[in-house]
Order: sequence, then C-alpha cells, then structure tokens
Amino acid sequence: MPHVLVKLWPGKSERQKYELAKKITKAVMETLHYGEDSVSVGIEEVPARNWTKQVYDSDIRSKPDAIYKQPGYDP
Repeated sequence: MPHVLVKLWPGKSERQKYELAKKITKAVMETLHYGEDSVSVGIEEVPARNWTKQVYDSDIRSKPDAIYKQPGYDP
C-alpha cells in the first residue's frame, strides 16, 4: 500500500514505463513517507479508441472526488 495505476495509450517503451514507475515510487516515498517495499506501480495500456469509455468516463468523469489533477481535455 499504496498502489498507483497509470493508464496510457500504447506506444511507450518498456524503458520509459520502468523509468516512470521508478519516479512515481520515489515521489510516493518522499511525499507520503512509505518505504519502497510498500509501493507498487502498475501501467495499463488503453487504445485511443477505448479511452473515453474505459478511462475518461469510468475513472475521471464518474469519480470527481478522487481526481486531484483534472485533465485539460474533454472528449
């Protein structure tokens, strides 16, 4: 605990995804004062054609109280 899940469009390299996970882990540790063993990071690729339904509608629009940084787009 905590677990951070990043959803993004396909196309980023494995190296980029590992680097992102490393930076997220560091930020969680520094900000929330958890040890590295307590943090997990998942990355889920969602095709652009499915983004609105699988991410925007289900994770952003339907859960406004859980969003701490709003996107700058509105599909």
